[in-house]
Amino acid sequence: MLQKLYVFFRKETVLSIAVMLALLSMFWVRPDKAYFTYIDFRTLGLLFCLMAIVAGLKAVGIFDILAKKLLMGTSGTVGVIRLLILLCFFLSMVITNDVALITFVPLALIIVHKLPKELGNYWLLKIVAMQTIAANLGSMLTPIGNPQNLYLYARAGMSAAELITLMLPYSATALILLLIWIQVAAAKAPHVCGSEKDKTLLGFSDRKELNMEYLATYLILFTICLLTVARIIPYQIPLVLVLIYMLLRNRENISRVDYSLLATFIALFIFIGNLGRIPQFSSFLERIMAGRETLTAVLASQIMSNVPAALLLSGFTDNYRALIVGTNIGGLGTLIASMASLISFKYIAKENRNLRGKYLGIFTASNIIFMIFMLILYFFLDKYFP
Repeated sequence: MLQKLYVFFRKETVLSIAVMLALLSMFWVRPDKAYFTYIDFRTLGLLFCLMAIVAGLKAVGIFDILAKKLLMGTSGTVGVIRLLILLCFFLSMVITNDVALITFVPLALIIVHKLPKELGNYWLLKIVAMQTIAANLGSMLTPIGNPQNLYLYARAGMSAAELITLMLPYSATALILLLIWIQVAAAKAPHVCGSEKDKTLLGFSDRKELNMEYLATYLILFTICLLTVARIIPYQIPLVLVLIYMLLRNRENISRVDYSLLATFIALFIFIGNLGRIPQFSSFLERIMAGRETLTAVLASQIMSNVPAALLLSGFTDNYRALIVGTNIGGLGTLIASMASLISFKYIAKENRNLRGKYLGIFTASNIIFMIFMLILYFFLDKYFP
């Protein structure tokens, strides 16, 4: 039993800690009817729908086909590297940062291995690290790009246009930095003799036949979800439609939803709700955060990741715009600052366990550089465009 608990804890560390915190908080605030008021059912319902729809689209193979078509039309190693990174950046705005990495990091590893050995070794860790940064930075632009945006956006009562306007300067700067990084890295890449220098062999032969029913239905459901995000229709409508469709036509997709993330949200809602009912802690955290919400969110994200940080801090301030900026910038930094970053790390560990330390060094250094630029931009905007 202890061995099973240990294995579960290692696999679902964030969920395990969230549940323990929720249980611990129950000693101070005994369970009562108020517990149900803690939970943001709209966020949970939308998150479930979006995860189910994206999982369905991914299973259909539409993202793989799209990526391969784009890559087949790209010439030169640097062009392919650039496209693989930008795919993570732009598509994470729609399919979330973790799904972008699950989709495109394996594709990047396949392509890197098609390069000449010296060139492949040079790009292997760099491209995965930058894909991870690109996914985390791209996803911050939209309400559906990552879970903390979806939650804070709803909590703040913002429109999608307001959130996009708030985060656009950061996304635009991030895109420029990514393009500069690619050019700098390309300039330092080893030269390959002969005609192999600019060839990237993309011989994809495993063409997958699309299930047009699944594709059309999930695209329609995704559109309905976007209408819910825009507050045009209530969240119960897409939730019921998604559940009915999966139960009747696509039951295997039910198992593809990340239920541990949903359970983490519920546990953290309980923990945060209970903390808010402990006057001493509530007043202490409010004093600590007053006027420093963004920096507090950045720092908190480094040790608990940005989604739990968003949930925790939102209970003690109504400055949600500052929390949105802080938790998005806070996704940079440590490996656990954004849980999506662990996906890439696991792919590298599976590729070659001996590369984990070197990858962590490249990843951390790159994240710190990007975080510094994002914080400089934040201080500039806060001073001149408050």
